[in-house]
Order: sequence, then structure tokens, then C-alpha cells
Amino acid sequence: MSERSIRIACAQLGPIHLADDRSAVVERMIALLREAKRSDGDLVVFPELALTTFFPRYFMKDQNEVDGFFETEMPNDATAPLFAEAKRLGLGFHLGYAELAPDGHFNTAILVDRGGRIIGKYRKIHLPGHSDHRPEAPFQHLEKRYFDVGNLGFPVWRAFGGIVGMCICNDRRWPETFRVMGLQGVEMVMLGYNTPEHNIYHDEPAHRRMFHHLLSLQAGAYQNGTWVVAAAKAGSEDGHVLIGGSAIVAPTGEIAARAQSAEDELVVYECGLDACSDFKRNVFNFDKHRRPEHYGRIVEQTGVIEPD
Repeated sequence: MSERSIRIACAQLGPIHLADDRSAVVERMIALLREAKRSDGDLVVFPELALTTFFPRYFMKDQNEVDGFFETEMPNDATAPLFAEAKRLGLGFHLGYAELAPDGHFNTAILVDRGGRIIGKYRKIHLPGHSDHRPEAPFQHLEKRYFDVGNLGFPVWRAFGGIVGMCICNDRRWPETFRVMGLQGVEMVMLGYNTPEHNIYHDEPAHRRMFHHLLSLQAGAYQNGTWVVAAAKAGSEDGHVLIGGSAIVAPTGEIAARAQSAEDELVVYECGLDACSDFKRNVFNFDKHRRPEHYGRIVEQTGVIEPD
């Protein structure tokens, strides 16, 4: 029996400025789709909030102004060309965007099959940042103000010959994200992110921001025997630098491929899904070794409770 594999094209996007409209961004994404096709890709992974600048860095009082960054349907007039070209090329893709839905405002990702059909949706659960205006900060991080907590859990789907899941940006830092999908047999986790080089809450060097980003991906991959594909928005958006570092991580925890720029860049790698099996059968055989009767604190409390 031949080995199952997905030829992944991790599509990093360079800066998207406030003045850039969606049609110009979609043209850049279509160029990456065509490059993926020339590289015999199967599935293209685009970043979080891929259609606009990272707008939570700006404080806005007018809800209509905020809603202008959100999509009320998908596809829509701006993104229809992306769906059409992906279908023409026979490519699937993952897309992150801001979703305005009847049940709230969400930081959302969708999975689209080779026929242009949406087959999966995820809404970001671990929202970082703050909800109040902090004029003393160099920029804002208002995800808690502009987004509702995701309400779809961490589902996985049988697609592209394997079991795949999604998360978004800050989700990657929380081991529960990967474990919930790992308990469903996930073989590939796709995610997009926008990570600023500067942390407004405490001072730390830029190299540590990249280190923690990669550490989170590698730990999640290894501890759950899964591929992890992380696509960045990178570079300086109107003077605000995002770290980049798009990467494809193997189930061994090793970085298989990584972006080298802070611009639009495609990273392509053949991901053998059967490579997950050894870790799922042996080191991390959940059925044999997990002891959930001792993990109650993980779901019973949020903040730290120190001993007396």
C-alpha cells in the first residue's frame, strides 16, 4: 500500500497595509496558488486574517468601522476569484479571516476542498490581548474587544486523504489545543498567525518571540504525532513589524521546512501522513498511557490555585 501524503504549500503573506484593499490582497494570494500548482501542491495554507491588515492593533470606537474589516459571507465578491482559481487549479486551501455571523464576531479559519467547497470551519478560542483602550502602548492588541470566543470547539475532518484540524495564532501556545485534536487522531494541524515582533506587556528580544513560536509548533507536533503547518503574516505593516517564520513541522517535532523572508513566500513540502503512526502507536499511545482521572484540574479551573 502506498504511503499517504499531502503536498503542502505554506503560503506566507508579506505586509498588508491599511490602505490595501481586499482585491489587491486576493491577487497576491492567487499568485501564490499558481506557484503552488507549479510545485505540484495539494493544499495551500494562508495566514490568520489574511484579507486585511492586522486591525486589532488599532482602537476604533465606531462599530461600523470595525465591521468593515469583517466578512458577512464566504465566498463574497472580493474572495470569489480566489475560490474560482483554486477550483480551476484543483487545489484545496485554508483561509483565515474576520467573520461577522448572526451569533457573533469571530476570528475564523475555513478549509476548502479541491472543488471550491467549504468543508470545515474553526473559530479562534484563545483570544489574547485586552479590551480596553491603552493609549500609552505603542500599539493596541484588541482581539478581546473585537472578537467573541470561538464556539465550535476543536473539530477535525477527514480530508485530503487524512485527518486534519485547524487552530489560529495564540491557540498554538496552549497544549490543550493540540491534545483535543490529537485525541481525535489528527494527522495535520493547519494554522495562521499574526505575531508582532514587540510584546506590549513585557520587554523581550525579538529572537525569543521566534523561539517561542517555533517551540509551540514543535511541541504540539511531537506530543500528538501530527504534522503542523503554520502560515504567517510577516514584515512591517504600516510600521508595525510581524515576525514571520512560517514553518512546516514533522510529527518528530523537527522543522521540515521554513520561510526565509518577511514577504509573500511559498514553502512546499511533501508531508507523509503515515509518519504519524509510529508516535501514535508507541510513545504517545493515548489509550495505553493517558490517565485522565488525574487531569481534572485542566478542565475544572482557569487561574492558578497555590497550595496552603
